Amino acid sequence: MKSPLRNQILFPRLLVVIATLFFASTVIAQSSEADPRQIISTVNANGGIRLATEPASPIAVEERRPRTLTSTIVARPAPAAPTLNLANRLDQALLTAIQSHVGASYRFNRTGPDEFDCSGLVWRAFQDIGVNFQRAPARSYWATFAEPAKDEQFKFGTLVFFSNLSHVGIVVDEKGFYHSARHGGVMYSPFNEYWLSRIDGFRRVPAQSLQPITPIAKPRTSTTNVAAGERNNEP
Repeated sequence: MKSPLRNQILFPRLLVVIATLFFASTVIAQSSEADPRQIISTVNANGGIRLATEPASPIAVEERRPRTLTSTIVARPAPAAPTLNLANRLDQALLTAIQSHVGASYRFNRTGPDEFDCSGLVWRAFQDIGVNFQRAPARSYWATFAEPAKDEQFKFGTLVFFSNLSHVGIVVDEKGFYHSARHGGVMYSPFNEYWLSRIDGFRRVPAQSLQPITPIAKPRTSTTNVAAGERNNEP
């Protein structure tokens, strides 16, 4: 049987231990928010509690590399000129002459050899095969040459006019034409919606002017005595 005296001694100590544990739990709760250190409680032999702190173990944080977005830009190739089977020797010579200038730069009032405006390219291409007519702006070609029959509008060699007669090119077929453009220089362009919506009409160099003669190789010179009507040349 336990003595009353021993109970009287243990009971107060038990109360002290309970009160101390309650106090320690309150301190731990508050410290966990303010201080990332670990709090360790130890009960000694006399029933007292000793609080000690030590640095908390570091928390491993996984680093995420920033995501990089890569985009692939696919260059759209320039429209390829069709391969024509021209039975007419003069047409074949004209096509060769035009294609020899593809890639030349655009420059107002120039007829080559390395820079052309639109009417300058037309004039130079026909000159290269020995067909002579007066160098002039696009509007003058429109006034000079006759309108072709409907079935000749998209025939090779026909002149096609755009945007209030400010631009002229040479028809290849119903699919496209050659011209000297402000942006891109001498090139082949398809008859897409943009160009078809801007066509003013067609003209054809008279048949009597087209004599199948062999052009004489000679240095090309630039002609610059043309009116300023080409300044609004498209595109």
